Amino acid sequence: QVQVVESGGGLVQPGGSLRLSCVVSGSIASINKMAWYRQAPGKEREVVATITSGGETVYGDFVMGRFTISRDSVKNTMYLQMNSLKPKGAAAYYCNTRVTIVGRREYFDNWGKGTLVTVSS
Repeated sequence: QVQVVESGGGLVQPGGSLRLSCVVSGSIASINKMAWYRQAPGKEREVVATITSGGETVYGDFVMGRFTISRDSVKNTMYLQMNSLKPKGAAAYYCNTRVTIVGRREYFDNWGKGTLVTVSS
């Protein structure tokens, strides 16, 4: 059993900032990777940023230095600090984790339900 819960979405003005959080809980042995994805209506889900257990980060090309992904290994929590938000950034943001579960050898991908971000004046 692995639970992934996102929070922090809401309505922001263009140019504004928002911080998203993702809490992972359950019978987790280890977390190999965490990532933020986003999906707008009628569009394909795309990766926003990823972070490995070693702290390595990779950002989507559209981020353009405006976002920062981070993690708290003690709390099993991941964050996405978003600055200079644009209307095109309006989407449902999803947390994805790649974990090992107690008693199992293989990795499992887990998704949260998403948190909605609206960027509008």
